[in-house]
Amino acid sequence: MTCLSFRIINFPLLVTCWLLFLCGCISSEYNVGTQTQDIYLFSTEREVAMGRNIAKKIAQEFEISKNPYDLKRLDEVSSKLVEFTDRTEISYYFYVIEKDDQDKSQVNAFALPGGYIYIFKELFDLLSDDELAFVLSHEMSHIVSRHSIKRLQALMGYNLLVVASAGTRQDAQFTQGLSFALAQILMGYSREDELNADELAVKYCKLAGFDPKAGIEVQEKLYQENKKETRPLSYFRTHPYTDQRIRRIKEMLHLPLDVDDYINY
Repeated sequence: MTCLSFRIINFPLLVTCWLLFLCGCISSEYNVGTQTQDIYLFSTEREVAMGRNIAKKIAQEFEISKNPYDLKRLDEVSSKLVEFTDRTEISYYFYVIEKDDQDKSQVNAFALPGGYIYIFKELFDLLSDDELAFVLSHEMSHIVSRHSIKRLQALMGYNLLVVASAGTRQDAQFTQGLSFALAQILMGYSREDELNADELAVKYCKLAGFDPKAGIEVQEKLYQENKKETRPLSYFRTHPYTDQRIRRIKEMLHLPLDVDDYINY
């Protein structure tokens, strides 16, 4: 009975997926970031279009920095990193955010599908150039591994993805699709995705001439900043513990581990 019910419930989905595959809407591609063969519901062109649409929304609702010193520093660091990205079929764009749509600053950074990367001014000022390189390359890595696309595919489905990646629509459904996509991206990634992005960040920093050990300093700084805020405890944690991320970076760099690297914090 259980097996029969499972087949009945999922038959329409299987038919839909098969039709999309026949129409060329679904493709199986090698993911250079995770080194796996993944299924994608739409093309790189649509991914870039979605990122461009969300970026326009952010430009309208967030306060983007125009400080020439910040932009010069951001360009000097990011331009070295993009030379070594594993995903070269897209362009990368970097921005500093002064305040979000709630008129608040954050100690945060995030990436949109298709090559758009943002770092909040509060975090930007907190980091050395090596640490900034690690954060930017970490966010680049989410794009390289298409983490947000795979998450949005699972949550939004094909129709909403098409709406959010449309080139000219400005109706309520279009706006709703963009808002939902941005909200899901800002919620973060799985533990596996975060650790994968850290691994690629170590690689890109080394290739670009930055000190990848700065990734350890970044984790410790973020931990101290997070301690300043009162947050509800949750048994299920979306992100890896700080010690897990530090331990993974140390393992990649063949650095000695100590007791603190096994204490969850």
